[in-house]
Amino acid sequence: MTTLVADLEQRGQLDRTLVIAMGEFGRTPQTGTQASSDGRNHWPVVMSMLMAGGGLRHGQVIGATEKDGGHILERPVTPGDLAATMLRYFGMPLDLTYQDNTGRPRMVLDHGEPLREMW
Repeated sequence: MTTLVADLEQRGQLDRTLVIAMGEFGRTPQTGTQASSDGRNHWPVVMSMLMAGGGLRHGQVIGATEKDGGHILERPVTPGDLAATMLRYFGMPLDLTYQDNTGRPRMVLDHGEPLREMW
């Protein structure tokens, strides 16, 4: 990640490239807490992600968890919030629609607000 971001910056492309590193779930705060005892398992309650570039405001942590990272204490961010942030970044309206295979209009985003801390 460091090399990618440094390379984009060196080439003058970092401000117009949004880099996001994330997964779809976190890991249990402690080992052996679910069906297996051999490590950390899927934990949908809390996860982390990294955003770089894009001309966004960086060098910050948004939100907080309790000491062991098991539950959110402040500023939860939903998948809809992340999607809204990306739509805003790309200059697309939050009420953007598309036609599904039956010709009916569908909302691209049905909930979520852009992360105001990023601007």
